[in-house]
Formats: sequence, structure tokens, C-alpha cells
Amino acid sequence: MKISTHYYAWTALSLAISLGACSKNDSIDNNTGKTKGSYIVAVTPVATTGVADYLINAPSLDNGTISTAGNGLEQDGTYRYYVTHNNKFFSMLYGQGNPGAVTAYDLRDGSLNKLTNFQTETVQAFAPADQDVLLIKNSRNLASPVSHWYQVNTDQLLITGEGQFDSEKLAGNGELAHISWIKQVGNKVFAPYFCIKATDEGGWDTDYPDSAWIAVFDYPEMTLNKVIRDNRTSNIGYYFEGGMALDEQGDLYAFSASNTIKKQQFNSSKPSAIVRINAGTTAFDQNYYFNIEQASGGYSITGWVYVGNGNAIALMQAAADKSQWGGGNRLASINLVNKTFEWVTGAPQPAEITSVTTNNYTPLDGKTAYIGITTADSKSVVYNVNAATATATPGLQVEGGVITAVSKL
Repeated sequence: MKISTHYYAWTALSLAISLGACSKNDSIDNNTGKTKGSYIVAVTPVATTGVADYLINAPSLDNGTISTAGNGLEQDGTYRYYVTHNNKFFSMLYGQGNPGAVTAYDLRDGSLNKLTNFQTETVQAFAPADQDVLLIKNSRNLASPVSHWYQVNTDQLLITGEGQFDSEKLAGNGELAHISWIKQVGNKVFAPYFCIKATDEGGWDTDYPDSAWIAVFDYPEMTLNKVIRDNRTSNIGYYFEGGMALDEQGDLYAFSASNTIKKQQFNSSKPSAIVRINAGTTAFDQNYYFNIEQASGGYSITGWVYVGNGNAIALMQAAADKSQWGGGNRLASINLVNKTFEWVTGAPQPAEITSVTTNNYTPLDGKTAYIGITTADSKSVVYNVNAATATATPGLQVEGGVITAVSKL
């Protein structure tokens, strides 16, 4: 449940970064021996029991090696998720229903500098909105269907606004609307949701698997403006994974993994697909539809990185591996505008992969995504994935752990 952010190219020098030595003082702290740089890599160290992530600075994603041994800042708690906004890095503890700590950092001389630590509720959706990080805590109980939202101001580093909405009323079908993610577009926040029964008997089941819903809120008031619906595909997004991408023209694209269940069986008749909301509108474009299952030969999309110019690098999942929780492990290059699909070469084979970061960095140059991949031989590498050529090239190597997030300040 970690959010991956991203890396930056170090163009002046090609450095081999290791824990033991480094050739330049500008890439290692001479007092602590820890690596420095504007990239932040979250790494879970190799251990036999649950351990916390380490946040490690690095000067490049394209080359070099970093290690968890004696390096980085240890986080408290084993489930962390991350977001960067307003030149600050937020590390949030998933408290398994209990309140969790939020730690905020900025970058000082190539190292993370702790600014504050406070508590908020454990949330399931979060994203930048204006100068805030907007958080959503979903209700999972029909007996108490009220969900909550919080605004963390990135200047004051405090919760400056909060409110609530009725998730049963939002769904309008006797189930609960569980918001999968949020995306600000102008003065509105688009919040896709899937429906769940949320009872001891039903759990994550739904009787409504063949619709995509998005709640549209006015921001910053967070008053519900409308709910829009499309019956050409299933629910938008993935658990703890953003399912939307906003392009340079202001068009909003959204994918469905089509992975709803009932009694442990997948029950949607709709394919994994991409739909669009045109700039300046709050309605699905009925003239746009991209059937991803058809284009990929039976795969579904579980996540993506929008890299600019209509291009995205997608994480794809084979039909045999379809899951409500586990993401895809095969990469594809997609042009959202032209509706083209191409498999990426150069990455490890899916059978070799044990972990892929799910929210990854891009400089928004129209082609580049940096994605962390760990393989069964315990190698963790950040890959430079080129959307234009549909190729992946190994870059920064991480020793002693599994990459869980990549960010840049």
C-alpha cells in the first residue's frame, strides 16, 4: 500500500553510489556516510518479519547503486504510503483502521529534512488539490455509512479543513460507494468509486459490477456537484491505485480493471477499458472508448504512469492472474489519444517479477517513466521505460531491499 513517486536524471556526472564509498561529496554526506540526491527511494529491507521502509536519497535513477545498510531514514510502521506536493514529501502510516502518523519532509542539501510529524485518520485515497493534500477515509460499514475527507495544507502542515458525506446515499443502490482515488481538474475533484456490500456476508462483493461511477465535488468546499455514470465498462481505478490521467489539453482519461467480485468470483461482463471526460465537461465522452482487453489479447490494466503527450506506461495483468488487490507485472506503452497499444521489451519477464512499484515518477517529457522492479533473485532495479520506443533499460540498483516508492523533490 505504498505509493511510488519518482526520479530525476543526474546529467553532470555518472556516479557509482554505494554505502561504503563515493567519489564526490555532493552525492554522499561526509558526516553520516548516507547517500544524497533529489530522488527519494522508499525501500523495504530484506527481513524475516515485517519491517519498516527506509527512505534513501539518490542522485540518479539512470545509474549507480544504493544500499539499505546504514543508509536512509527508517519509518515507523510497516505500511506506509507517499505523496509529493509543493516541494514536500509526505510519508503516511496506514494504521489498519487506527489513526496513523504523517511525517513531512523537504530537501536540504540533498538530504531529507524532517519538518513535522502529526496524526490523521487512516485513509484510502489521497492526492494533491490546490495547496492541499486531500485525504478520503471511506466507510466500510452500512450501519455507519459516513465517510470523511481532510485537507492537509502543505504550507501550514496542518489539517485545515474536514467534512463528511454519506457513502450509502452516494451509491444510491443499497451498497456503499468506496472511492478508489481522487483527481483535481480545475475547481472540481473527480472521485471514481466502486460499490461494495460492506457486510459480514457481502464484504467487498457487489451486485452492480457493470458500471463506472465518478462523484464530482466542487473544490475546496467539497460539496457534491453530481455523479456521472458509464455502462460501457466496470468501476474506475484499483484499490490504492489512481485510475485517472489528465493530459495537456485538459482531457481526463480513466481506466477500469474490471475486477469486481461476488462470492469470490469475478462478476463483471464488461472488459477492462479506458474512457474519457473531455476538457470543460462533467460527462463521459460517448465517442471515445478503448477496449484494452481486446488490444492486449486478454489482459487488463491495473495501473499507469502518464508521461505526457498522450502517452502512458501501463501495468498489465494476465487473465489467469486477475485479482482485486495484486497489480499487474507486464508493461505496455499506450497512446491514449490515438488508442494504440504496444508491449514493452527489455524488462524482466512477468514470471521472474515479485514486485512492481505502482505509482512511479516521470519528468513528463512525453516518453519517460521510472518504475521499480524486484525479481525472484532479490534484485531491485529502477527501470527507465521509454513510451516512444516501448523499451525498458535498467538503471539505479538497490541492494538489501524491495523498492516500494520512488519520488523526487
